[in-house]
Amino acid sequence: MNRREFLNDLMVGAAALGTSAILSPIRAFAQAATAKTSPAPRALSVGYRTIDVNGKSARAFGLVQADGRPGLVLDAGTQFDVALSSVIDEPTLIHWHGLTPPWAADGVPDNPAALLRPTETRRYAFPVGAGGTHWMHAHTLQEQNLLAAPLIVRTADDLKRDEQEVVVLLHDFSFLSAEELLAKLKGNAAPGAMPMEHGSMQGMAGMQQMMTGNDMAGMAMPGMATMDLNDIDYDAYLANDRTLDDPEIVRVDKGGRVRLRIINGATATAFTVDTGRLSGELVAVDGQGVEPVGGTSFPIAMGQRLDIRLSLPREGGAFPILALREGAVERAGVILATTPSDIRRIQVAGDMKGPVLGLDLEQRLRPVAPIAARAADRRFGLSLRGDMAAYSWGIDGADGLVVKRGERIEVAINNMSMMAHPMHLHGHHFQVVGVNGAPVAGAVRDTVLVPPMASVVLAFDADNPGRWPLHCHHLYHMATGMMAYVTYDGIG
Repeated sequence: MNRREFLNDLMVGAAALGTSAILSPIRAFAQAATAKTSPAPRALSVGYRTIDVNGKSARAFGLVQADGRPGLVLDAGTQFDVALSSVIDEPTLIHWHGLTPPWAADGVPDNPAALLRPTETRRYAFPVGAGGTHWMHAHTLQEQNLLAAPLIVRTADDLKRDEQEVVVLLHDFSFLSAEELLAKLKGNAAPGAMPMEHGSMQGMAGMQQMMTGNDMAGMAMPGMATMDLNDIDYDAYLANDRTLDDPEIVRVDKGGRVRLRIINGATATAFTVDTGRLSGELVAVDGQGVEPVGGTSFPIAMGQRLDIRLSLPREGGAFPILALREGAVERAGVILATTPSDIRRIQVAGDMKGPVLGLDLEQRLRPVAPIAARAADRRFGLSLRGDMAAYSWGIDGADGLVVKRGERIEVAINNMSMMAHPMHLHGHHFQVVGVNGAPVAGAVRDTVLVPPMASVVLAFDADNPGRWPLHCHHLYHMATGMMAYVTYDGIG
């Protein structure tokens, strides 16, 4: 399958949603871990559900277990044994984002497995691997219609800790289909630049703000007139399927401890997580442990995950955990509340715009378990490019990413476009070893943000043969060409 065929398959989904198999909205959950062995696979179903958004009923996709609970919770070191069935009326593919399955089990069009057909059930079996906050989602335009769910893998240490687990899945929502949104993006394009009413940053002053802390402040580039932070204004921004007009209230204990597992499942929106009056401690990114970083503000790009520990005061109260839309006033979130507590209404629009995401935190992160030190066997350079006028995105150098099993690989990614790109590699975890030309011993993760005119270097071991996508996790950038493949030698 070539790239054009991949992009055609990506367009599956976002068709008019049917009415069969109504599923429940997502809720923050902390279910018991699974048994170490199971005689039968865990049942997981792709279906339809109805949610309320801004006072309107909306039909969306869902991923639930047989008992109606969304997503999966598994034990580290066990077998991923899942029977995935579909009751929707169109084909689909589910990607196990954060896990490292064999190539044939990865839910993207360009692998030996075909699309999952309506009424089909398919069994997936492979080692779960280590613990972490992961998720599952469609690798088609169906992702826009909320075809996503948490995939939590708990370690033995997780189960021993005296802390309450709260899972929060963020999303952006539109009453329009993904095809309609994409058509508007391409139709609105005009010679010059994209319309700039979407939280854009104008001129070099904007670039300086974007690049502060990225060793790029004040860098002048010819023709660089505008930067676009958000190219879609959505109807709503959701946390566990709900807006701040009717947020989820999570009951917590006075003086207790909470572990937030936050997943940015949005298709085109980056956020900053604001823990408000509670000081947080970031302990993992993309399911991989990091040395603790304290604070109340934590950036999260599309596809990324954050594990944040919180300690609640003994006097209790209500504590909003907010996700601030990048460069805009809209917010989503949940409320942690003890009993009793005074829970006040929170406006969807804040008084200030959410921060612009950069690489400040990325440069500070240090992994608990870095990859083994060794020299790179192969190095590649990629350049991210975009034509805002035509709304077309791509990766220069994408055709040469051929590796051999056992090699240490380094990939330098330079973003020469005017939008940020969260770059995700399937089938592997990488370590960030360079930021804007400077070496770093950065986090191990699977998705890294590359801001405009910035660069990162990724290092990983080629230990999982296949033809693995490396792509932007902005759905519409990927759908219009920002995708490459890491191909193992001998695999066509």
